[in-house]
Amino acid sequence: MKISTKGRYALRLMTDLAEHHQDGYVPIKVIAERQNISDKYLEQIISILSRAGYVRSIRGAGGGYMLAYPPENYTVGMILRLTEGSLAPVACLETDENLCERAESCPTLFIWEKLYAAINDVVDNITVADIVARKTNAGDFYNI
Repeated sequence: MKISTKGRYALRLMTDLAEHHQDGYVPIKVIAERQNISDKYLEQIISILSRAGYVRSIRGAGGGYMLAYPPENYTVGMILRLTEGSLAPVACLETDENLCERAESCPTLFIWEKLYAAINDVVDNITVADIVARKTNAGDFYNI
């Protein structure tokens, strides 16, 4: 599993919105400049986040984007699954039911299941608020 720029940039975008929530609606160009990311690419990503209800937007002067909910409501896993799809390390774990004909006899399945559980444990227990707190407090990531 490799997280694409879409997933990484979506996390950066959501973190930026959380850090600047006091600014109200933030134009995508401003986020793009702060994050040094193409505004065209961020527009594609914000569209995905908007359709999922993760961000709100208004058009026109003073328009832009803001988080729809407090940053502690968004986990890294929610954002990555939205932008990346499944985070499963192997195809047979991408659905709730393992449809692989070798699942019963696969000697390595337990490895992939443990890896997948570890991935989910990490991404589902870190929120956007945790990322902001770590960035602003320079605290120990593992204590969050």
